[in-house]
Amino acid sequence: MAQTNHTGTSSTLGVGLVDKRWFYRVWEVMPGLLSWSLLASPIILSLVWPIAVAYFIIAFDLFWLLKSVRMSLGLVEGYRAIKRAQKIDWDQRLGQLGNIEEAFSEAKQKLEGVSRSGFLGLVKLSSNKKQFHQMRAEVGRLEQITQHQRTLIHPDDITHVIITAVYNESLDVLRPSLESVLASEYDSKNIIFVLAYEQSGGTNTAQTAKVLEKEFSHKFGGYMSICHPENTPGELPGKGANITYAGRILKTYFQEQNIEPENVIVTTLDADHRPDKKYLSYLTYEYCINPSRIHFSYQPMAMFFNNIWDAPAPMRVIATGNSFWLMMESVRHNRLRNFAAHAQSLRTLIDTDFWSVTTIVEDGHQYWRTFFTYDGDHMVAPLYVPIYQDAVLADNYRKTFVNQYKQLRRWAYGASDIPFVITNNIKNKHIAFGKKWLQFFRLLEGHISWATAPLILTFAAWAPLFLNQEFNRQVVAHQLPVIASRILTIALIGQFITILLSLLMLPPRPKHYHKAKVIFMVLQWVLVPITSIFFGSAAALNAQTRLMFGRYPKVFDVTEKAVKK
Repeated sequence: MAQTNHTGTSSTLGVGLVDKRWFYRVWEVMPGLLSWSLLASPIILSLVWPIAVAYFIIAFDLFWLLKSVRMSLGLVEGYRAIKRAQKIDWDQRLGQLGNIEEAFSEAKQKLEGVSRSGFLGLVKLSSNKKQFHQMRAEVGRLEQITQHQRTLIHPDDITHVIITAVYNESLDVLRPSLESVLASEYDSKNIIFVLAYEQSGGTNTAQTAKVLEKEFSHKFGGYMSICHPENTPGELPGKGANITYAGRILKTYFQEQNIEPENVIVTTLDADHRPDKKYLSYLTYEYCINPSRIHFSYQPMAMFFNNIWDAPAPMRVIATGNSFWLMMESVRHNRLRNFAAHAQSLRTLIDTDFWSVTTIVEDGHQYWRTFFTYDGDHMVAPLYVPIYQDAVLADNYRKTFVNQYKQLRRWAYGASDIPFVITNNIKNKHIAFGKKWLQFFRLLEGHISWATAPLILTFAAWAPLFLNQEFNRQVVAHQLPVIASRILTIALIGQFITILLSLLMLPPRPKHYHKAKVIFMVLQWVLVPITSIFFGSAAALNAQTRLMFGRYPKVFDVTEKAVKK
């Protein structure tokens, strides 16, 4: 197995070129350098070679049009997958796993019985083609499971651990999160709940932990309140260090209980995360039937809808966009990454030494740590069920906007994964060349697009017109903004799909809001260009520029959780 850098620094990269700090620094500089160069190119070329800018802008806009179509199709497919998952009785499927051969035999006999019933039976069933296809699909699903019966885990052998990371969140935020876990269709006696709170949160946080333990400890199969000590050497204060400290205690606990780590599934949540009632049953089923379960992460859909009616319009647009981005990526499994709430086997977490304690983006970074630990044999399996989360909301508009910007900047600091990935790609000879470098370029392209695309789409077509007087006299200079505008207008079809699905997925309107507020839920989408530039590109450029100059984060910017009463 290839050696893996679990800390995200260059100190454990082995020997050779990739161990040199200067090499690691080159790739820390690269994302910001590429982004700023790409943004400067239309300005510089407008002065010396304006026609090249024209071709570049048209090509870039056409590329974005195709990408918009692809994302819209992915969004619709992801939405349909969520609707299908909501209709499935996951408890019934778990029951089948107890005796899979019997379940397969019964389903097969039922389908064969229709065939033996003769012409009238087939005619009757053909009147409901959907039912017929469902019966055939059920037989196929059960047959596939029986082929891997020897690797099947009985659902009764599974223990779920829910780790909720807490800094200084109030009872008003935390209590609904615990109640949502208890409201699950899954038996709470098979759940160990862990409240992982920070000592740096102060006495109020410690008191909150005691209140919750007294109120909820008897309702779960197990309950732990674990205080992560502050100022631990070698750690960057943040979620990764907190949940890793809790995870290592859990490792010892399960060793003492003689419970196999492969039979333990660990889900990490933030303080405001509220799992859908089907989440644990769905996760259990997918985990039990997967022969390669320890090589997978399991990713539910992050839906920032808890307080969507209360948040300001710009935050609603950003929250919905973030939710839909994960839905779009979920249908392209090779692109899906760990984000926010996700689950892994305890066996996997032990193999990766839990989460990174030196990065502020422990979720996405965990994908790469697992990827290299298992020599590329790692994927993220989508779970088409929501984990409901909060849109950014603070006590006032100013704090809300600042918190939103800091949250997106923290996410964008995932660009720090780029030097980690390229150094491990060079070191690891066990992963297929095409696979590891394709994944790297997807990572790089994603961060560069995040920082540059909104600015280029909005302003670049006007650069030759205003910066080059000689080119300004040519017809093409005046046609370029028109052509670019028409291409982007066609791309707005995807925006209409987004608006429609956002209305379909909205939680029920609180009674204290008038029905007319739905109109503002539609009109808010005119803010997309503004939010994309001032919260998207600006935050990503800020994070990449800080990484360029070695201004590493000293603390984890905690997003304030406010409850509107």
